Amino acid sequence: MGARSGTLKDAAAIVGIGQTRFAKHLPETEKALACRAVLAALADAGLHPSQVDAFASYTMEETDEVELAKAVGAGDATFFSRVGYGGGGSCATVAHLAAAIATGQASVGVAWRSRKRGSGPRPWTDTRTQLAVPAQWTRPYGLLRPVDEIGMLARRYMHQYGATRDHFFQVALACRNRANQNPAALMYDRPLTREMYMTARWISEPLCLYDNCLETDGALACVVVSAERARDCRQRPVYVHSAAQGLPAQHHGMVNYWTEDPLTGPAWTAARNLWKGADLGPEDVDVAQIYDAFTALIPLSLEGYGFCGRGEGAAFTEGGALEIGGLLPINTSGGGLSEAYVHGFNLITEGVRQLRGTSTAQVHGAATCLVTAGEGVPTSALLLRN
Repeated sequence: MGARSGTLKDAAAIVGIGQTRFAKHLPETEKALACRAVLAALADAGLHPSQVDAFASYTMEETDEVELAKAVGAGDATFFSRVGYGGGGSCATVAHLAAAIATGQASVGVAWRSRKRGSGPRPWTDTRTQLAVPAQWTRPYGLLRPVDEIGMLARRYMHQYGATRDHFFQVALACRNRANQNPAALMYDRPLTREMYMTARWISEPLCLYDNCLETDGALACVVVSAERARDCRQRPVYVHSAAQGLPAQHHGMVNYWTEDPLTGPAWTAARNLWKGADLGPEDVDVAQIYDAFTALIPLSLEGYGFCGRGEGAAFTEGGALEIGGLLPINTSGGGLSEAYVHGFNLITEGVRQLRGTSTAQVHGAATCLVTAGEGVPTSALLLRN
């Protein structure tokens, strides 16, 4: 496989993945966790740290490439980038590395995310430090947290298209069922029932406790090389078939006030470019890892990436469609709702496991996987294939 003119199609591959354990409180620093995940990913690929010459992570990552490179013993770096907007940047880290490798700027790239949110402070209720544009117009009046903003989107979606809490429950249940098969997941031994969901406390109505992602300590990483080099690595290559970012015109935060249709979010913009750069379409996707900081984001993403029509995302979740054997199995490690929330990076590593055939909830014969980043914020997506 090689790059086609003007595209990234299959020019680069993920050849190594690594992660620390996930927990509510881990003793290591974020830097130590980042190093553990990166070294594990390099070992998985059969590569030495001195061969790394490219880095990509998030603007919110507190361990920068200088410190990471020194700590793991990397070589001279010729490419490094950071992507903004929290969980919206997850897939873009891999996309940036793939582009750098495809254009000859680097040869071995590492993307990573390390967080200690399970141990850390809760910044959202301090309006003194949360008054940047556009939040200065909303947080003093009650939209303090992301869940409050997504709660407004969820209520609009329910009002406009008839979505119900049962639809959101189907999302939470699919993720929890997969986590119950994954020993690394925080919710591995904790089944979810409809009664538990319906009687759970509100976090920001209409979103309850189980509509929200976990607060997690942990780190993950992956290694990206050229398609040619991937053939000599230890693991079966997972090719970056297509990648895209999306920032819609006149976008205005998670609630997207300025647009005529706030329910048409960044996923729609990313999806257009993702499918334009691919030989495949939504109908060819065997399994998907869809960003799930909140259950209500899944129906919106299903619509944005073309799995169903406008307003049909809630109904798509019915009848076990998101379960193994359903129309579109999702978040097969448990996702942010039930495995761990590390700004969506675990969705990338699980996508790789699915295409290697090593997932704890393996989709039989999976050859293609869509991975998405945060909806509601400037976002990104990957289409992976084996």
